[in-house]
Amino acid sequence: MDIRGIDHIELYVGDARQAAFYFGTAVGFTLRGQGGPETGLVGQRSLLLGQADIRMVLTSGLTADHPASAYVSRHGDGIAVVAVEVDDAAGAYAELVARGATPVTPPRTWTGADAEVVTAEVGGFGDVLHRLVERRGDRDDFLPGAIEATPPGGTDQKLLAEIDHLAVCVPPGQLDDTVAHYERVFGFAQIFEEHIEVAGQAMNSKVVQDASGRVTLVLLEPDAGRRPGQIDAFLTEHHGAGVQHLGLRTDDIVGAVGALGARGVRFAGTPAAYYDDLEQRVGKVDAPLDRLRDLSILVDADHGGQLLQIFTESMHVRRTLFLELIERRGARTFGSGNIKALYEAKERELAVAGATPAVAAGTARGVGA
Repeated sequence: MDIRGIDHIELYVGDARQAAFYFGTAVGFTLRGQGGPETGLVGQRSLLLGQADIRMVLTSGLTADHPASAYVSRHGDGIAVVAVEVDDAAGAYAELVARGATPVTPPRTWTGADAEVVTAEVGGFGDVLHRLVERRGDRDDFLPGAIEATPPGGTDQKLLAEIDHLAVCVPPGQLDDTVAHYERVFGFAQIFEEHIEVAGQAMNSKVVQDASGRVTLVLLEPDAGRRPGQIDAFLTEHHGAGVQHLGLRTDDIVGAVGALGARGVRFAGTPAAYYDDLEQRVGKVDAPLDRLRDLSILVDADHGGQLLQIFTESMHVRRTLFLELIERRGARTFGSGNIKALYEAKERELAVAGATPAVAAGTARGVGA
C-alpha cells in the first residue's frame, strides 16, 4: 500500500453553507465544488473548499439517518473523514481489511470525461473514517459525477500551504492500542513520544506517521491519575475520541496571522511575560519579537531548528475543534515545550498582579501538541 499524502479532509457539520462562509471569509478558503441530491449525493449537501494544497469538504446530512446527521448529533461539527491518496484504492482496501481494519465502504469508481476516481473507506479512530482515494486523469475533477466544479469566486491567497498534522484525543488507556493499530494495520511508524506535566495536569503523547512523511497523527491521552485538563474536556464535550485540532503549515506565519486576524479569526492569547526570556529558551529568532508578541505567536525549538505556531479559538459551540498555524524552520516536532513556558509565563504575570497560585493554575492555558 503506497500512501502519497492527505488527499482531503471532510467535516460533518450542521450547516455546510454557514461553515463554508466562515472558512471562506475568515480563513481564506475558496469554493471549488459542490454537490447534493441533484448530483447523486443522496441525503447530503457537500461543499468543496480549497487553499493551496489543502482540500476540505463540508458535508451536512439532509435526513436524520444520514451518517453526517448522526455524527453531528453525537459529536458536534468536526472532522469525520481523513482521506489519503493511494496508488490502488481497491488493493489498499483489501489489504487493510485483511490486516484488521474495519470495512465501511467498499471500492467505488467515479467516472467523468477527463478523470476517474476510486474511493473506499475503513475505520480509523473513534467515529473517524479513513477514505482511500485513487486518482487518474484531471486532478481538479475532485469527485466526477458527484461534486461539480465551481468557477473560482475569488483569488487563492495561499496564506496556508498544506496540512501539517492532525491532533487526536483518545480516552485514557487507549493510546498504546491506537498506536499499535496504526502500526499493524496502516504501516505507520511511531516517530515521537513524551509525557507532559503542567499545573497538576498531565498527558501522554505519541506521534505516528506514514512512510511518505506526509500523513502525521499526534495522539494525545490524558493521565487519569492527575487533575482533569483540556484533553479530558475535549473527550467530554466531543463524546469520545476525535480530532482536537488541525495543524496547517504556512510559509509566513506572521503574514498569515496578521491577515487572518484582520478577517476575524480569533487566536489564543499569550502572556507578555512569555517573550521575556524567549531567545534564552530557543535561541536567536529571525523575526521581530515585538511583532511576535503583538500577534501572540509562539516559538519552540528542537534539534532540527525552530517552529513558530499559534492556535485559534474554537469556532464551534462545544469548544472542541480548532486550528493551529505552524511555520517550520527545520523543526520536526510539535511545540510541546511551549506548554510549560506558557504556564510559567502566566504564573509570573498573575504573580505581578497579586493573584494566588491557585488562580494562576486555573487560568493558565495549555496548547495541546
